[in-house]
Amino acid sequence: MDIPAIAIVGRSGAGKTTLICNLLPYLKTRGYRVATIKHAGHIMTPDVPGKDTDRHARAGADMVLLSAPGTVAVFERLDGELSLDEALARISGVDLILVEGYKKNTLPKVEIYRPAVHGELLCGGDERLLAVVSETDPHLSVPVFAPDDYQGLAEFLLQKLFGRQGSSGKDPHP
Repeated sequence: MDIPAIAIVGRSGAGKTTLICNLLPYLKTRGYRVATIKHAGHIMTPDVPGKDTDRHARAGADMVLLSAPGTVAVFERLDGELSLDEALARISGVDLILVEGYKKNTLPKVEIYRPAVHGELLCGGDERLLAVVSETDPHLSVPVFAPDDYQGLAEFLLQKLFGRQGSSGKDPHP
């Protein structure tokens, strides 16, 4: 069974990370296991320079798995970049995936829109746009949530994805 995924999109500095970090606690209190995928448009270092896992990677390991009580992290050397579908396929054991970035994807989307800073919407004509988070109403046919209405947005997304309000408790496998 595919895990439902929602893309949180917006221009640089719109507040995508802040939105995800504020949605997560609400979803967790409802009993959902949530994974996130963060797309970065630049090359990243997999660990803190000088730490053992960084040293393993710099010595040539193609994959480094860090295991600690309650946590596992995998760093893998790739020739290119994973597509969103490839990244999604690597995730298991969760009820929902929140994707930050990957603006041009086929997932249902929530756009963070700050008209005073960014001008036009990215996804105004996209039929996959589920909702907009904005301090002003862009007059689209989708719900608009205030930037701090994390609970309202989370309940809307749970209803869209699972057909139930978040307040009724988790039951992703009816």
